[in-house]
Amino acid sequence: MAERERNIVNAADSYVAIDLETTGIGAKREKITEIGMVKVENGAVTDTYHTLVNPGRPIPEHITELTGIDDDMVKDAPMIQDVIGEVIAFCGTLPVLGHQIMFDYGFLVQAAVNGKLRFERSGIDTLKLCRKFMPPEEKKNLAAACAYFHAAQDTAHRALSDAMAAHELYQAMKRLHLSGNEDAFAPKVLQYKAKKERQATQRQKQHLHDLLKYHKIELTVPIDSMSGNEISRVTDRIIFTHGRIPENERGRDKKPE
Repeated sequence: MAERERNIVNAADSYVAIDLETTGIGAKREKITEIGMVKVENGAVTDTYHTLVNPGRPIPEHITELTGIDDDMVKDAPMIQDVIGEVIAFCGTLPVLGHQIMFDYGFLVQAAVNGKLRFERSGIDTLKLCRKFMPPEEKKNLAAACAYFHAAQDTAHRALSDAMAAHELYQAMKRLHLSGNEDAFAPKVLQYKAKKERQATQRQKQHLHDLLKYHKIELTVPIDSMSGNEISRVTDRIIFTHGRIPENERGRDKKPE
């Protein structure tokens, strides 16, 4: 076997399988609610990492229905800025693996950038492998792919069990299809561009505080935990729905009865 092929095969034996649960799709707007990671070295699981994450915003009802994660479960969980350093340290220098890995990778890169950290990795996408090795008519979501390849899967749509399932799926596909397809199973460089979220100004915070008080709206998320972009979106939504504070009412403690 050529040296390059030996390196490819060895590289594919060690990785960190990752799965995230989030408030929605899109790392630039949505937040992480759960992180699950499985460290694999020389084909064997050597460590796991799991934490719930307080997203700093209400979890949409349809997300709770999908994942089972609700606001009460994450209210005392750490914020992402409190654990992103642990996540990066857990991964070390290993490539990352996941089912549609760019989804999870984008959220982690965004969190790293917000924390003035770097998270640059190569990765393995089991979804791409499924598209290569499964018949076109077969569903290729994680549960369906695990069933097709007889890979173990525990609780679907929970981060640690899905990370473990992605690892099992990858190993099952390797057993069947590695020979002659070594390059397909090798990690590829992942690229995701993220900009640090704009910090909220005191003026933004005060404006939102005044709107909440005037319209008698209770916000479940602490204003101090919100970025400038998040405060802008919430402020715009309140103004669109309830209107601005009239000039002659500005500065008063509360909206008159």
